[in-house]
Order: sequence, then C-alpha cells, then structure tokens
Amino acid sequence: MEWKKISCTVLFMVACVFAQAQEWKVPLKGVVPDFSVETKTGDKIEIKSLRGKVVLLNFFATWCPPCRQELPRLQREIWEKWGKREDFAVCVLAREEGWDKLDPFIKSTGYTFPIYPDLKRGVFGLFAESQIPRNILIDRDGKVIYQSIGYEEAEFTQLIHIIKAELDK
Repeated sequence: MEWKKISCTVLFMVACVFAQAQEWKVPLKGVVPDFSVETKTGDKIEIKSLRGKVVLLNFFATWCPPCRQELPRLQREIWEKWGKREDFAVCVLAREEGWDKLDPFIKSTGYTFPIYPDLKRGVFGLFAESQIPRNILIDRDGKVIYQSIGYEEAEFTQLIHIIKAELDK
C-alpha cells in the first residue's frame, strides 16, 4: 500500500512539472523571441534594443482581478524603485486591449510604468496561449530567467528579490 502511495505521488509531481512546462512557449534559459511593441505615438520598441538591460515583461488585462492586485505592487515596489535605472526596463502589455481601454485605465490608476497594447496577442502568443497575469524576467543577454503565472503575494515578493539580485550583478 505504501509503495502505491509513493508511486502516485511521484507520478503526480511529474505530471505537474510537465504541465507547467507546457504552459510556456519559451523555457527558462531560453532566448526571448524578437518582437516589438508600439507606443502611443506610433514609435516601435524592439525587444532586441533592450539587450544589456534586465527586462520585466508583464502581461495583464484591465478587467483581470489578480492583475489589479499585482499592478499596484509593480508600480510601488519595482517601477518606483528601479524604473529610472539605465540597465532596467519594464514592459507591461495589455492582452487584447487597445488605447481605448488603456487610456481611461491609466488615468484612473495613476500608473507611470510603460503600458502597451497587445490587441491581437502578438507578443503574448509568443510566450503562452492563456492565463494572466504573467511575468517574465529577462537577463542582460536576452534569456528568460524567471516566469510566473497568476498573482500570489509571496511569488511576487520572490520576483522582486530576483530583480534586485540581477541588478546588483
């Protein structure tokens, strides 16, 4: 009986690891695919132009309750702390939302970090099929060093510690 319990536990753990791996199109230590985002003025920012910086990608939607919990922390504990650093960039992407939704959202929340529309999931689709919020931390060489799905207070605190450690290198 004990052997069956152990076997079931091991199988469950393997299934969980496999399921987590399937949720990301770019694995940990994988190189971030090329993409660009468009600013409100129509300028394009290419991800490859951010090489040499630590980059935080955040995918959210204005209607998403966990996103609304996470973004105030992103503003206070990440953007206000490191946003002016030359070696750090934040790129917050609104999945399936354009400026018509983003402008009133930004005005009502007072967020000052860079937010860009990802109306057709062009960027989101490079990394995943579903589920937000998502965070992806990219090192100076353009490799993924951290990924998270959903919002949990402890997990977000861990992300902050990893960002700090990367910036202190």
